[in-house]
Amino acid sequence: MRQHGAVAACISTSANETELALAKAKAFAGLEGMDLACEVSRKTVERWHEGRGGWGEASKPSRFHVVAYDFGVKHTILRILHDKGCHVTIVPAKTTAEEALALNPDGIFLSNGPGDPLACDYAIAATKKFLDANVPVFGICLGFQILGLACGAKSLKMKFGHHGANHPVIETDGSKRVLITSQNHGFAIDEDSLPDCLEVTHRSLFDQSLQGIRHKHKPAFGFQGHPEASPGPHDIEAIFEQFMTMMS
Repeated sequence: MRQHGAVAACISTSANETELALAKAKAFAGLEGMDLACEVSRKTVERWHEGRGGWGEASKPSRFHVVAYDFGVKHTILRILHDKGCHVTIVPAKTTAEEALALNPDGIFLSNGPGDPLACDYAIAATKKFLDANVPVFGICLGFQILGLACGAKSLKMKFGHHGANHPVIETDGSKRVLITSQNHGFAIDEDSLPDCLEVTHRSLFDQSLQGIRHKHKPAFGFQGHPEASPGPHDIEAIFEQFMTMMS
């Protein structure tokens, strides 16, 4: 694994089917080119009304309407948006930009999700239109990668990927703060491909890979890890406030 990176495997409940399990592992073509976001996305538009309850901060009065794209969104993300004072409308992965903008959002949220971001051409196309319309956009994980692709960057398959709840990330601004983050991704944005319109905001201290981007001229930014961190550390949760400020 050190030499070749992540390898295919098969988990079986039977000790007598090792040959079948081995055959399935060998037949796995990998995640490149696979659009899994559509498979896990909800199929209808839904309203979200749930906060974090007693263990989170009290919900603020609704200030903003956020259209959240469901590429495999985690519920804690939606709860945090609700607690921050957002009226959240969740839409399926293949919702067009025109359909989303017809909901009159104050901001667009691009969620986490599985699979190859390059295969989500429909989401990349929609995000380009959001940028053209100057609607605030916040993307995490897969949504971060989709934002990068929409801005003209390229994605790549990582050798190992980032998985776990103890990944140190440094802010590249003057603060140089180090944040412990939760991460779960096998694809990344290639920093060498970043267009001039994007600037780096966060970088991994494990392998120096790109962790955060911000558009220089549009109200759009993203983070590669999981700021909701459920489970995991909450160091980066304050990034949600940046989205609130952007929509103000």
